[in-house]
Amino acid sequence: MNIAAICDHDTARGLRLAGIHHLHINPPHLLPLLDDITKTKKIGVIFITEPLAKQFEKDLKDYRMTHALPIIVEIPDKTGHHEDHIDFVSLLIKRAVGIDVSKK
Repeated sequence: MNIAAICDHDTARGLRLAGIHHLHINPPHLLPLLDDITKTKKIGVIFITEPLAKQFEKDLKDYRMTHALPIIVEIPDKTGHHEDHIDFVSLLIKRAVGIDVSKK
């Protein structure tokens, strides 16, 4: 499975260098884009920058409740993690395994 990213221009530049080619930069609407990405069934993970995740918070929550794949992982942009950042990958692992893997 491939990785896609929904991000800003600066983050896209870095992700492109890391080998991610399915990049969507500053989309105006998130749900139609997520639907298009999942229709291909080739994308297993979607990275989304925290500011965009915050902007589309309700849409992301609804999407996560109704879709198991692709896994949506929030990543920091060039400004770093925000104060109210929630590590959803750690929450998924804790739910599946029962162990908290986050560093606190």
